[in-house]
Amino acid sequence: MIVECHYHYLKQAAGPAWEADRHAKKELKKRVRGIRPLERAVGGREDEEAQIIQGYCAAVRGALADEGQAPLVPGGVQLHERLAAIDASLTRVGQKRGACPNRYNGCT
Repeated sequence: MIVECHYHYLKQAAGPAWEADRHAKKELKKRVRGIRPLERAVGGREDEEAQIIQGYCAAVRGALADEGQAPLVPGGVQLHERLAAIDASLTRVGQKRGACPNRYNGCT
């Protein structure tokens, strides 16, 4: 009889949920693919707006790079929470500056 430690038992039990989370993370990543063109558009600029955009791009890249820690910290859930926080921050900044309220539909 093989005795597994609690960690491995939990990891094995979480397998189907972990796979669903992995799929959800892949779908979230598809939604933020447009980050590279934003970085290129402000590349070389030193003004405040460019620095803010670069900061948000770095935050998104950091969120995308984190894989989570099996089995207790699923990467997809963590990515969703981080992207939601970034989106909330962008919304607050947009409201303060009077920016376009519909930035997701090509409004500039």
